[in-house]
This record gives sequence, C-alpha cells and structure tokens, in this order.
Amino acid sequence: MEPVVVIDFETTGLSPDHGARATEIAAVLVRDGHVVDRYQSLMNAGQRIPAFIQGLTGITNTMIRQAPPAAQVMAEVADFVGDYPLVAHNASFDRKFWQAELARIGYQTDRAFVCSMLVARRVLPEAPNHKLGTLATYADLPVGGRHHRALADAEMAAHLTLFLERSLVERFRLGAVSYALLQRIQRASRSRISECVQGYA
Repeated sequence: MEPVVVIDFETTGLSPDHGARATEIAAVLVRDGHVVDRYQSLMNAGQRIPAFIQGLTGITNTMIRQAPPAAQVMAEVADFVGDYPLVAHNASFDRKFWQAELARIGYQTDRAFVCSMLVARRVLPEAPNHKLGTLATYADLPVGGRHHRALADAEMAAHLTLFLERSLVERFRLGAVSYALLQRIQRASRSRISECVQGYA
C-alpha cells in the first residue's frame, strides 16, 4: 500500500456541530508496512473539558491551559500530513474535527478518509465487536500507551490497518492492497467483498 497517515483526535465532545473542540491530535505516517514518523500534540482551543471526558482521556484543563494554541497545532499537523491519504478508526468522527479545526485557520479540508472500523467490519466480521481496543486484542496488535490518548489510538489504528492489509493479501492472494481498494471495501457490503476485490483486480 502507498504511504498513508493515520490520525486520531481527542475532543471535548462528540461533534464540532454542537460546539465541541479538539484537545489533542496525533498523526502516524505508515510506509512499507511500518510506522516511520509521528506527530502528536495537545492543543488549547479555549474550551473547558467536561469532567467525564477528563476521566476517560486523562487530559485535564490544566494540561490544556499549558498546551499550544489549536491554530498552531493544526497548521503543524497539516504540514506533517501533506498530501498523504488519511485513515482513522471511526473516521466519520475524526473527519468532522479535521475539517472543522482546519476550516478555522483557512486550510483546505476536503480530504478522503479510509475508516479502519468500516474495513474491519467487512474483513473481520467474526470479531467480538469492532471497537479499536477490542480489535487490537483480537488481532494481537502492539499497544503502546493509554487508550483514549491520541498517539496510542493512532498507532493502534495504524497497526490495525496493516493487519487488515495483510489479511486481504492472504485471503485473496493479492500482490498488494491499495488505498483505493480499501475505499471500495469500506463502501461494500460484507457479502460482496469478493466481488469488490475481483472488480478491483
């Protein structure tokens, strides 16, 4: 697969449409089957973090007050990502924050995403569920750091993406798996993966 960047946000709430802001972002560059570079930063968007989210993530209001401004962090991570294709687990969530936070600083936001959760639902239907932590345990993936922190989750999603790629190569005897194929698979039904792969090949 061509190089991709896997991203993960921690936030103050579920949706920027309801006023939530990002508190942390991580971006992990995957090339030739390995994580080769990383970007991670807390960010101060000037919004308090609810107590239950502080408990979930371990990110406190004190930490955010000391973090760099959200505009600075988003400019830096946009430079890190460049033109690489993007992947996220539950990408509909992360894509909304990616678009909203970049729009605040006047950056282009119209980017395609592959969702590792949607791909996993089609490739690993037998998994107990398709939450990131469950899939990491199911596939015996490397886990480094606390769940619900951006870098740990981005790296888990990166390892999951590589696992899904290997699974597809072995199952369908493919020479390689492209980003475009993952996009096709995430839109296909479980019962039509074979057709999807054959149509791609």
